[in-house]
Amino acid sequence: MAGNSRDPGRSVTARALSVLTAFDAEHARLTLTAIAQRADIPLATAHRLVRELELWGALQRDSDGRYVIGLRLWEIGLLAPVNGRLREAALPYMQELCETTHDNVHLAVRDGLDAVYVEKLTTPRAVPIISRTGGRLPMHATGVGKVLLAHAPATVVHSCCEHGLTRHTAYTITEPGRLGRELQGVRSRGYASANEEMTLGNCSVAVPVQDASGTVVAALGVVAHSVRADVTRLVRSLLPAADGIRQRLADGERVNLDALHR
Repeated sequence: MAGNSRDPGRSVTARALSVLTAFDAEHARLTLTAIAQRADIPLATAHRLVRELELWGALQRDSDGRYVIGLRLWEIGLLAPVNGRLREAALPYMQELCETTHDNVHLAVRDGLDAVYVEKLTTPRAVPIISRTGGRLPMHATGVGKVLLAHAPATVVHSCCEHGLTRHTAYTITEPGRLGRELQGVRSRGYASANEEMTLGNCSVAVPVQDASGTVVAALGVVAHSVRADVTRLVRSLLPAADGIRQRLADGERVNLDALHR
């Protein structure tokens, strides 16, 4: 047995991870009791694990006694390839897009059935949005998500439909057949759009980002106010930016290969 957990089959590692995953965007600061409840472990176990994680730097305690994610965990997270190589290659193009469009600019990758936002840039003139760097949104209702889903294996699309296509607004696509036709259109025209499908008043447009082999590894998108969004103009700005990112990724691979052969 793994110890005095409500689920005696869970390992110490699994319980420690459950403590960390108790935190999310809506629960960034938690009391010890809240951590125990959300991790589904006894309070005494939570106290021991939280103390160990705090000593290591994965958690830290703020002035009112609540716990937050620690700096050391953030530092380790920055070592993930998606945050380093991809983000570094994309950032100059995202900054240029943000300056020229004055809208929100996103870079996202697929993780399971979600679009994970690697980076988000915005301006004071940009329309308010719910996405955030490091956050997740469903793929079927967002521009970047549709790009990622359109280029995902058929099994992923099937799983997404089986999991349920949540209706976020009256314009969200929730019928599997209609979504399939939409994804086919994304592949044929080379971009995706989602007009008020995630948030009323917002229109997102996105294009695929490929690596040197031609594999779609991310999606680059812009979110603008639906009233003034010019999809054609946004696509014309996004496509060369995505190609620039592809070229920088390819250049990086060549540098790495050259280093290996020295």
